[in-house]
Amino acid sequence: MSAAIAVAQQFVDRINDHDVEGMLALMTGDHRMLDSLGNLMVGRDTMRAAWQGYFAMVPDYKISIDMTFAEGDDAILCGVAGGTYAPGGKMDPSNAWRTPVALRAKIKTDLVEEWRIYADNEPIREKMRKAGG
Repeated sequence: MSAAIAVAQQFVDRINDHDVEGMLALMTGDHRMLDSLGNLMVGRDTMRAAWQGYFAMVPDYKISIDMTFAEGDDAILCGVAGGTYAPGGKMDPSNAWRTPVALRAKIKTDLVEEWRIYADNEPIREKMRKAGG
């Protein structure tokens, strides 16, 4: 396993554990995240709030990685992401969703400098519409 994939997989592990502080420890100070809608978020403080909010909205969010590729300091991870949309913290099994995902991590000195998410947002958006969110 390449060093880039190892760091990216550690980051996924922290996501799956909902360990925001562990995720922040794996980010560079100028960390950037670009989501699949093209929204750019920069910096650890921004990411702390973003991930805490996301884990509140999808309390059982998980990423399952099936395939990885690396070239130098770039890692690509492919798999499935999913969870249960929980408006107001209420878990309803009918709000569960899954979607294919590709993640690109740019690694700098064993930290994630950039995290890009490529996924279809329609499965969770459908759940949000049905729940009135």
